Parts: sequence; structure tokens; C-alpha cells
Amino acid sequence: MCRTGNVSTHACEPRKRNLFLQRLYEEEQDSLTQENAVNGGKNKPQREIEDEDIVEVLENGVQYWTDFSKVHYHPQSLYEMSGLWVGVQEFDSYGIGRDTSWALREEISERLRFFVEECDHIQGFQFIVNDSGGFSSVGADFLENIADEYTNTPVLLYAVKDPGSHMVPKSQKQVVSKNLHDAISFSRLSSFCKLIVPVGLPSLRRSKASTFLCVEDEKPYHCSAVYASALHAISLPFRMEPLGPSADSCYFSGAVDIRGVVEILAGQARQNRVTILDVAMPAPSLTGKQVEQSFLGNLQTLTPEISEDVEDLQAVESMTIHGALGSGGHRAPVSEVKDMVRAAYENATTRPRFCNLSVALCPLPIPLPFPKIFGNLVGQHGELLGSPVDSPLRGSLDVHSIPLAARLRSSSAVLPFLENRLGNIRRLGIQQGAAGAEIVRNLGYGKDELEDMGETLSKMVLELDPYSQMSSDSD
Repeated sequence: MCRTGNVSTHACEPRKRNLFLQRLYEEEQDSLTQENAVNGGKNKPQREIEDEDIVEVLENGVQYWTDFSKVHYHPQSLYEMSGLWVGVQEFDSYGIGRDTSWALREEISERLRFFVEECDHIQGFQFIVNDSGGFSSVGADFLENIADEYTNTPVLLYAVKDPGSHMVPKSQKQVVSKNLHDAISFSRLSSFCKLIVPVGLPSLRRSKASTFLCVEDEKPYHCSAVYASALHAISLPFRMEPLGPSADSCYFSGAVDIRGVVEILAGQARQNRVTILDVAMPAPSLTGKQVEQSFLGNLQTLTPEISEDVEDLQAVESMTIHGALGSGGHRAPVSEVKDMVRAAYENATTRPRFCNLSVALCPLPIPLPFPKIFGNLVGQHGELLGSPVDSPLRGSLDVHSIPLAARLRSSSAVLPFLENRLGNIRRLGIQQGAAGAEIVRNLGYGKDELEDMGETLSKMVLELDPYSQMSSDSD
């Protein structure tokens, strides 16, 4: 049977390799070129690509993460969402993701099963989900599938936002839509994980976390480097080799798996599963006066909408420090770092109920494609200099490694973040005559579903503040 109708063709030119990817490709071809020369072929002279040129191209030309990635991915690792002829900027609606996710759910889950079957043991799942667009809905449906299929396997979820997602919308309708998106997205995502970490400040450049950094908020290339460095540190204990209770290593200490971190932060007397991410980048050296207070004071939050200087006697923490510098600019021994942190908390005016500490001797390496985000007080090995150097911006050619400290913190300081989302879902979605009632209907949610989401958020608030008025059913 012959069918007639309009046919549309979507086509685009493949992206050209930048200088960094060109050199990677040429290096991969070296063995073939050498083999060809041995067999009588002629080597074609190629222009040497200098490191300085690569850094300059990346600094001014990165558009996608593939522009600076040097990882070889397994064919099953990447999934293309076919049929969506939009860019990332257009895939910014929770509704678009909800319309798309059901068709892809089983296919994406099948990719995960492939790797699970290759594992001898699963300690847990780590997820990073973009919480500010259509991927949030896709991620929530995927996580729901995992929660059903891998019931006893803990999920650690980082819900991330880029600075652009915090921009104030132009119209009132857009404000309502954005606030509802944030509330619905967080409620759904948090329902399918054991621990959730909101990540992404409205302005990383103006935050205390960037005291020694020069970050341009409009460049995801810059911001993602900071957040990725913090997540790398947090996950470092998951990759450490477990030692016996009496054993110790001069290279690392405090190995713990995902289940262990979940139990530390969310399995205590208070069942709070929303944690704060802090970072010191670079971490200060373990020398000088009042080093303990200086070290803890340099840990600054990467989680938005939290309270500062909150005294929470029930707080629990899990901290990772790697590559800390001691006297003479040398790497501090693991035992010295542990003693310093212990002394810091003993002398602190407020201290957590419990702190798990993981330490590694190795610093964070700064590879060639790392962006130029270090300020002029950061030295070659991440040491903090007494006086600034000439270059205001420093990257991988100037800074080869840095000490880093990162911390997950279960604290009532996260209450404003939760209360904002609970208030918005009630005021804009549940109340009679709510301004977002039509938006909720278009997303395909009924009032009962929205009330369930509100109840989920209410329980989170109640866990941290049993006397909160927000956790009651009153408006």
C-alpha cells in the first residue's frame, strides 16, 4: 500500500574536532602510522599542536562535554534519545521530559542491566541528574525503574543545576512554572533514592567556594569542573581498598562504600536523606597558626538555599581529604591529617554528632583539558601563596595538582531548601484556585498525586524540625 504525505528531513553537519580532540586522534593513530612507516609507507609531517593552543581553544570554544572528554566509552554507556530534534536548551521543560521518558524507560534500563550482570558485587548506584529541565523527568522515571528492580541496592543521587537555571523568569507564568518544576522534580527524585544531594549555586563566581578561583558562571565548562572535583572527592572512599579494623595504610584511610555513607548520613536517629555538599578547593595546608579552624572554615557550600551558621546538635558528616599539604609544601601523612581534623572538631564551638573521615595521600590531578579557573594565589601544587603571581588566571599548564577537601553534611541547615519547595507545591499547585493548576494538569498530574508529593516534602521537613509549621497540613 502506498502512503502519501509530507516528509521532513533533519540533517546537520558533524562537529569538527577541536585541537584537543585532534591531538587525541593523532596520538591514537601513532601506532598505525609507525607500523605503516616500517612497512615502507611515508609519514606525513603534521603540525605540532602545542599545549598552549589547546588550552586557549578549550577556554573559548567549549560547547559540549565531549569537547574536552578523553574517556573511551563502552558502546552500551551512551544512549541517544532518538526522535528529539531539539537542543539541550530547548529540552528545558519537565513536561517535555515526561512525554519522552516512558518510551525510553525500558531501553535505558536494559543498558544498565548489561553492566550490572558484569559486576561481581554492587555496592550501590551513583546518579547525577540535571534537575533543571526535561532530564529531571527522564531521570525520575529511570530511578523508579531501578528502585523496583534493585530494591535493596542504595542509590546516591546528586540533583544538579547550572547557574543559568537560577535566572529569574520574565513573566509571572514562567515564575510559577519554574517553582512548580523545582518542587515536583525534587519530590519525585528524592522518592527513589536513599540519599539526595542538591548541587548548584545561583552564582558560583560570587560564592565563598570560589575564594581562590576565577569562575565564569556563563561557562558550564568552568562550573562543571568545580562540581566534578567535589564529587570526585566524595566518591574517592568508594574506590579505596577496604582494610581490616586494625590495619592501616600510608596512602589512604577510611574506605567506605555507598551503603556505608547512606547509613552514616541517613541511618542515624534522624532519618534525613537530604544532605549538603561542601568543598575547599584548594584545601589549605596543615601549617600555620589556628590551622584547625582555618581548615574547617575553608569548607564552603555548593548546595543552594541553605542557612549559614546553624547549630545542629544532631548533624552528621562524611568528609574526604586528599593530597593535603604539610610543612615544606610536602604531602602531609595520612595520620597527620586525621590528627588535625580530630583536633579541629575538638576545638570547634559547634561540632557534629558524628564525622566519618576518609583521607588519601594523592592530590587531585589537573589534566590538560581542565579550565583556567585558579586565581593568582594558587601555586603549582595547589599551595596557597603569600603573594599573587603575575598571571591572574591559571590552568593546567600552571597548576599541576591541588589538595581538596569535600564534605557531605546532614544538617537542619537544609531546611530553607525543603520549605521553599513544600510551600510552592502547596501554594501554586494544591490550594484551591492555585496559580499553577493548569500547569499541573498539562504535566499529567492529578490533585492526589500532587498531595502525595507535598506529603513527601512535609515528612522531610518534619524529620529536621518536628515543630515546624510548614510540616502541618495548614496553609
